[in-house]
Amino acid sequence: MHVSMFAEAYRLPQGVNLAHETIEELKGLGVSPAPQYYEVWSSHRAQLLPELTTLIQKMLQTRDGVTEEKLERLHERFFTGAKISAQVLETGVRIARELTEVVAALETAGLRTDEFGARLEKSAAELKAARDPDSIRQMVATLIDATQEMSEQNRVLSARLQNSTREVESLRSTLRQARAEALTDSLTGVANRKHFDEALRWRKAEADVEGAPLSLAFCDIDHFKRFNDNWGHQTGDQIIKFVAGAIQKLAYRDHLVARYGGEEFAVVMPRTNLDAGTALCEQMRGAIENKRLVRRATNEDLGTVTASFGVVEYQPGENVHDFIERADACLYAAKRAGRNRVMTRPDNAVPTAA
Repeated sequence: MHVSMFAEAYRLPQGVNLAHETIEELKGLGVSPAPQYYEVWSSHRAQLLPELTTLIQKMLQTRDGVTEEKLERLHERFFTGAKISAQVLETGVRIARELTEVVAALETAGLRTDEFGARLEKSAAELKAARDPDSIRQMVATLIDATQEMSEQNRVLSARLQNSTREVESLRSTLRQARAEALTDSLTGVANRKHFDEALRWRKAEADVEGAPLSLAFCDIDHFKRFNDNWGHQTGDQIIKFVAGAIQKLAYRDHLVARYGGEEFAVVMPRTNLDAGTALCEQMRGAIENKRLVRRATNEDLGTVTASFGVVEYQPGENVHDFIERADACLYAAKRAGRNRVMTRPDNAVPTAA
C-alpha cells in the first residue's frame, strides 16, 4: 500500500515539483538534502504517513525546531525498520514455501517407498510359488525395474534436499544480514540507537545478576556544526566516520560502540569500572585529537578534531533512563568546562584531562 502511494505521489509532473519543494524546504530549515532526510520530508509533504506528518508538525513548534538528528530518528522509525521488516517477512515466506515443498517431496517419497515395499513382498511370494524359468525371469525383470525406479527417486529426492538445504541456508544468511542492517548505523558501521538500547538493557540485567561493574560513556564531537558550515555535510560525514572508527578501534571486544544520534556516540562497557572506563575514554579522546584530517575531495587540511566525553558507572538497582541521564549530564559538564576532556561527575570542577 505504502509503495503504490509513494509511486503515485512521485508521478510526473507533480513529482518534479514535490522534489524541488522538498529540497528548498530542507535548505530553509538548515538541513542537508541527504537521502534519509529527503525521504522523510518528501513523505511528509506528500502526506503519505499521517503519523509522520503529525510528529513533524509538533517538531516545528518546538524551540529548536527541525534538526538532522530528529529527522534521522524519524527515518529509522518509519523507513529503515519498515524496509527490514518487509525483507524479513519476504524471507520468512520463502523459507515457509521451501519447507512446504520439501515436506511434500518427502511425503511423495514415503508413498513410493511403501509401494516399492509392497511390490517386493508380492514378488517374494510369487517367487516362492514360481516353477518355470520364464516366470522367474519375468519377476526378476520386474524387480530390477522397480529397484531402478526407486534408485532414481532417491537420487532426485537427494538432489532436492541438497538444493533446499542450500536455499534455506542462503535465506538464513539473508535474515542474519537483515538483523545486522537493522542494528547498524549505515554511515559509520557501528551500532545504531536501537542496538544501543537493546545492549544497554541486556548489560544492565547482566550486571544486576553477576554484580559485575558496568560503565557507560557518551562522546560528542566538539564544534561539529562549525565543520559542517565551513566544509559541507560530506566532510561532516567524513569526520563522523573518523571519530566512530577511532572509538571502535580502542574499545574492548565486548564493548558496544553506537552512534547515539547526529555527532554523538555512546560506549557500553561491561565488566569495566569507572576508573578503567575513564582511562579508556582518555585514550579515545587523545586518539581523536592527535589525528590531522584531510578533506578527501580536495586534500585540504582540516586541522584536528576534538571530542568531549562523559563517563559514569552503573549503580545497582538504577534504571536505564537515570543511568543514561547521568552519563549525558557528565558529557555536558565536559562541554561547559571547555570541551576536549573527560568528565565523570556533572558538578566536577576539575576535568580528568585538559
